[in-house]
Amino acid sequence: MQTIESVVREINKEFIPQFEEKLRAHLATQDREWLVEQIVRLTLDAHSLQEIDRKHYLEAENKKRTKSIERVKKLNLGEKKLNLFLARYKAVTREKLIADKMLKHEAPAKGTEMITDDSRTHEGNALLQTAKDMLFGLLFGDKHLDVEFNRTHRELLTLTVPRLKSEALNFMKATTELNALGTWQDPKSIANDMRADNVIMEIEYGEVDAELIGNGIITTLKIINNLEINEEILYGRMTEIEQSTLISQKLMKIQ
Repeated sequence: MQTIESVVREINKEFIPQFEEKLRAHLATQDREWLVEQIVRLTLDAHSLQEIDRKHYLEAENKKRTKSIERVKKLNLGEKKLNLFLARYKAVTREKLIADKMLKHEAPAKGTEMITDDSRTHEGNALLQTAKDMLFGLLFGDKHLDVEFNRTHRELLTLTVPRLKSEALNFMKATTELNALGTWQDPKSIANDMRADNVIMEIEYGEVDAELIGNGIITTLKIINNLEINEEILYGRMTEIEQSTLISQKLMKIQ
């Protein structure tokens, strides 16, 4: 009597030789160190594989962090540099980014999937990286990063980001993350959320007297949202650490 298992075995007999031939040909073109790494992986148990993957991940993250620090230093960020940035980008919108040839017309509609490199131009990718570096410097920068601000008081930035899109902000450090479920009805019926899986990110930072850094944070987040995160509205708030009442909070709806 024929069974599904016997059918699969018969098909495998036909295709295994072709698969083996193609696999050998492909492996023959690969780097020797990569081949050794893969052979070692095949001999290890699950725990050892997890440890190796964790080590590789940390090494990759450290390299990314080092490059990020180098870029932030080159900004020489201070009030003068920040004011120039605000004058140029404070009124940024999706439409303006498209008009300035930063974002392509065929980019995913707002409120849908994240925007990838393919939907941005070279200039758009460069602006996105600059916005992320500026945000990092505004939140965490000090003299060791060649960032000069007279930070007079502490504030807490709280952002609500869909979990699937939170990777866009994984370059930040010293961040507290909380889980949250959200519901939002899009008037255009493009991006309705029902108990959406969100991440609440909390970052403490130093602010100057004129609230200039807060304005910079909002502007960089507008750029990041319009060029990558792609939410209809990215919700956030800024709260003075010394106070706890609603009056001390500055609510943000970043579009």
